[in-house]
Amino acid sequence: MPKVKTKSSAKKRFKVTGSGKIKRKHAFKNHILTKKETKQKRNLGHMALVDKSDEQNIKDMLNI
Repeated sequence: MPKVKTKSSAKKRFKVTGSGKIKRKHAFKNHILTKKETKQKRNLGHMALVDKSDEQNIKDMLNI
């Protein structure tokens, strides 16, 4: 049986913490930033945790 490959898109977007949770970046901080307020841009810069309902799908993509 062949090796199971990790999805490249998931590999680039998610990191696993020491406790097994999955970190992600916020969306909407790429371009067209002039119309967004400073507070919004600052808060979008922080990492977030993936919701529990999505966690299993991402773990399957990462083969964890």
